[in-house]
Amino acid sequence: MKIDYGREIKRVVVKVGTSTLTHENGRINIEKMEQLVRGLADISDKGYEVILVSSGAVGAGVGKLHKKKKPTTLPEKQAVAAIGQVTLMHIYEKFFGEYNKVVGQVLLTRDDLINRKRNLNAKNTLLALFQLEAIPIINENDTVAVDEIKVGDNDQLAAYVASLIDADLLIILSDIDGLYTSNPATCKDGILIEKVEKITAEIESYAGCEGTLFGTGGMRTKIQAAKIGTAAGVFVVIGNGNEKNLISNVVKGDFKGTVFIPHNKKIHTKKKWLLLSSKPKGSVIIDDGAQEALLIEGKSLLAIGIVGVDGFFEADSVISIKNTEGKEIGRGISYYNSININRIKGNKTKELAKILENEYEFDTVIHRDNMAVLNM
Repeated sequence: MKIDYGREIKRVVVKVGTSTLTHENGRINIEKMEQLVRGLADISDKGYEVILVSSGAVGAGVGKLHKKKKPTTLPEKQAVAAIGQVTLMHIYEKFFGEYNKVVGQVLLTRDDLINRKRNLNAKNTLLALFQLEAIPIINENDTVAVDEIKVGDNDQLAAYVASLIDADLLIILSDIDGLYTSNPATCKDGILIEKVEKITAEIESYAGCEGTLFGTGGMRTKIQAAKIGTAAGVFVVIGNGNEKNLISNVVKGDFKGTVFIPHNKKIHTKKKWLLLSSKPKGSVIIDDGAQEALLIEGKSLLAIGIVGVDGFFEADSVISIKNTEGKEIGRGISYYNSININRIKGNKTKELAKILENEYEFDTVIHRDNMAVLNM
């Protein structure tokens, strides 16, 4: 497949999963890691700014300890991740050093992404590493993360990072060629989808729900990552990490895989931060008319389009915007708290002052400038 990105590709994020980095028994696959490093060093030498988001810490730790399966308790997972992370970085540093490349390790949690100050600090650190001509290697900080601060999986982490640093392209390396209409491992008649202009319910239905024995992801998490990336104006490609020269070929726009086309141009830093707020304080449910107004007409969210409120949140909180099917279509900063939104939902703007009385301040619930919508 050949694709014209329509703009210069300068900054590239590459995500590699556990299944690509390790053997079936969980031990590190040295040959695959060397191939990956060679591909990254090659495009770096060509002048591209490169970030690697690497899974495999838990899998590497499992292999190092000669275990047959992943640990189940949180303390065990974090201890195994601590052991595996050292193993991974030692190998990466050795291989990248053979190509005269310097690497820097960055471990992130959800708080580093959703906290505005830490978000900016993380971005500045990554940009400083670029200036030093180093290649950042990023992983979730599994050794300290708990459910409340976990991103969840490295597919989505890679999409958040791509958004954070204004990347042009996100390449997600998988163990298959891309998104198929059915699982190619079990259905021979599955067809590779080369280009996705819009992530519809049909596209999502093609994704399975399970990852590998030592990994956490699956095609479903990759599609979610594509939603996040394309909403931030990033091209997202899923390709087979076992294919030689894949990274170089994707950068050139001539490859086998699936590309998700962004609907948005590069968006404002504030709106990207909203997309990175991976744990909104609550949510509002909107009707079909409001969904069209937000996604197609680019308007603000009015009370009349809201049909429901989930959770309790204060004014100025980041909340999720969902349609009546329960799918998230965007996020924004709410002018009103959940109690007042419940009072004014379904009402026309001219009626808000009468309903809220002294608490009336704004005609909109979420202004367009404080909202970021996902690529549906």
